[in-house]
Amino acid sequence: MKFGTIMLAGQPCLVMQHGDGGLCPVDRLMATADAGTAPAGMLELVHRIGDDPALAGALALAADRVEAKHVLDVDDRTDWLPPIGNPSKILGVAFNNRELMKKAHHDPGVPNFFLKPPSCLTGNGKPIIVDPDWGAVIPEPEICAVIGRRAKHIGEDEALDHVFGFMIHNDVTSHGLKFGKDSIAVTYDRDMARPEFYGWRNLHGPDDTDAYYVYHTRSKGTDSFGPCGPWITLRDAVGDPNDLHVVGSIDGEVFTRDHTGNYRFSVEACIAEASRYFTLEPGDMISFGTTGKGVGRFPRGHKSLLLGETTGTVEIEIAPLGRLANPVLHQAGGA
Repeated sequence: MKFGTIMLAGQPCLVMQHGDGGLCPVDRLMATADAGTAPAGMLELVHRIGDDPALAGALALAADRVEAKHVLDVDDRTDWLPPIGNPSKILGVAFNNRELMKKAHHDPGVPNFFLKPPSCLTGNGKPIIVDPDWGAVIPEPEICAVIGRRAKHIGEDEALDHVFGFMIHNDVTSHGLKFGKDSIAVTYDRDMARPEFYGWRNLHGPDDTDAYYVYHTRSKGTDSFGPCGPWITLRDAVGDPNDLHVVGSIDGEVFTRDHTGNYRFSVEACIAEASRYFTLEPGDMISFGTTGKGVGRFPRGHKSLLLGETTGTVEIEIAPLGRLANPVLHQAGGA
C-alpha cells in the first residue's frame, strides 16, 4: 500500500494509490469502509494506523469497492506535495556507505547523524532551486523511513516494528555552502585543547591545536533541498530495506546505480542508535545515506553531477518505492 499527498482544489489531499497507479482520496476510502472521520493529513494517518494497524487493511478493502468516478488519474498536472510535510524532525545518516568510509581518518563505529528542517521538503515534480554561486551542489539518492510508533532506547530487533513505511528522499547537498558558510576553523590555546577535539582527525605535528566545526544547516537544509515521495510505501510491502536497488539519472542518463546492502550501518542499526539520543515520534523521517557507485561519464556517481552547472530532471528510482523526479532550476539567491 502507498499513501501520498497532493494539492486538490486548492487544499492538501491525502491519497492512496489505487490499482495500477490511480489515486483515491483517503476521505472517500474512509467513508466506504465506514471507518470514522477521515484523517486531516498524513501525520494523523500515521498515528491512527500505529494505534490500529487493522485500519490499513480496511482501507485496502475499501479501495476494491470504491466507485470508479472517485479514482483520480495521475498525469503531469498532478500537484504532488511532500507525503508528510510536518515531521517533528528529519534525521540524516552521514557517510553511511562502505566505499566512503574507506577514506575516513577515524571510524567512530556508530552512525553519524545530522538534522534537516521540515521547511526544506518539497514534492515530486517540484524544482530543486540552486544558485550557481553555491559551488558543488549534488543530489543524494536515499531511502527514508517514516516512524510509525514512538521509539526510545529500542534494539535493532525492534526497529522495523516502529516504522510506518519507506519513501524516496533526495538529500540535496551544497558543498559550497557547507565549507563556505556552515564551517569554521578555530585555533585553541594549548590549555583549552581537549583530547576529544582531535581524536577524529589526523594531527599535523605536536603544536596542531586547530579544531574544525561543520554545521549542516544551509548546506542540507536550504529550501527545496529535500525532495521526497511521491509515495510512502507501508513497511510490510517493502520487504528488506537493506536489499533495495537504487538508480539515479539526469534526463534519462544514469549517473549512479547501487544497492542499500552497501550501507555501512543497516537501517535497523541506524534507527536503534538514533533512539538512544532522540525520542523518535510518529511522522519523523530518517534518511539512511547515499548509495553512490558511478556509471558511464559519472565515475563518482552523484558527486559527479553538479546541479549548479547543469539543468535537467533528476530522477531516483527504487523498487518497490517508486520514482521521484525533480527538475533543476538555477536562480540567484536560491528559493
